[in-house]
Amino acid sequence: MRRQLNTLYVTTEGAWLKKDGANVVMEVEGDERARLPIHMLASVVCFGRVMISPPLLGFCAESGVSVAYLSMHGRFLARVEGPVSGNVLLRREQYRVSDDLVRAAPIVRNVVSGKIHNQRAVLNRALRDYGDGFADEIRLELERAQKRLLIIARRLQSENEIDVLRGLEGEAAQSYFGVFQHLVRIDDPAFKFNGRSRRPPLDAINAVLSFLYTLITHDCRSALETVGLDPAVGFLHRDRPGRPSLALDLIEEMRPVLADRLALSMINRKQLNKKDFRFLDNGACLLTETSRKALLIAYQERKRDEIGHPFLDEKIPLGMVPFVQAQLLARHLRGDIDAYPAFLWK
Repeated sequence: MRRQLNTLYVTTEGAWLKKDGANVVMEVEGDERARLPIHMLASVVCFGRVMISPPLLGFCAESGVSVAYLSMHGRFLARVEGPVSGNVLLRREQYRVSDDLVRAAPIVRNVVSGKIHNQRAVLNRALRDYGDGFADEIRLELERAQKRLLIIARRLQSENEIDVLRGLEGEAAQSYFGVFQHLVRIDDPAFKFNGRSRRPPLDAINAVLSFLYTLITHDCRSALETVGLDPAVGFLHRDRPGRPSLALDLIEEMRPVLADRLALSMINRKQLNKKDFRFLDNGACLLTETSRKALLIAYQERKRDEIGHPFLDEKIPLGMVPFVQAQLLARHLRGDIDAYPAFLWK
């Protein structure tokens, strides 16, 4: 099993990253704040105005460490990496399957099935943990949503049209996020959720979810490139210039486990409050620097949690799931396994 490497997140405005031997060194106003051996890193993610020396950029490229630039609020800007890994035959097969709707449909079906299974698991966990604390009406709403997700999951198995599968995925998301507010266990108007909103997020919960989804997308993109797949050519998400469609496919199964559960835990434990958000005149809600750091720390800790992978039948850190799923997808495209096995959380 591949060793899980770390991601270095740099959120300090004006930070300067440089190379010192085989180490990445971070300085702020001339003072050294951090030093890490590069062999411990899989990637470097810079938020806002962070500067990197040319020798360090070259060293990262040679060492297979990608460098991603995000805005202060987590919007992807650019990515620097070395030579693309993987063999051309695997990518050519990926392109052929993506263009063949008949061959792509089973992959899409399994991705959506995995996502719905994990959404149901989130609702199940809430009903198990807080069942007695829910009002009867809310508990019934959660149970109805869970049943609707199960019905949609069963309908998936008889569908072979990708557009129909996409429609069922959207129907499941509507049912799931339609009851998501009930999973917030604190009585605070600042955490009122009225459904998913993006670019910009319009409330605190959406701001947290969007930020965490960005982090997972980065990890999935890195995993796909590691096994030699092209992150831009997907199956569920249509190709679009500048969009990592395959990475967006891969995160669908992981969103409920890695992001939704983490967001709910931090809100319900009051590790985030109204002071951690900025509400703009145009209705947008943005994370503060303090809340971004808190989420990054919690996300890294969450990735260390071990889970049993149903296909591998062994325990792995959650942070390894993107790499394992990318590897399984590559094996399926090469013909080593008959189907792509989705990640199912228990």
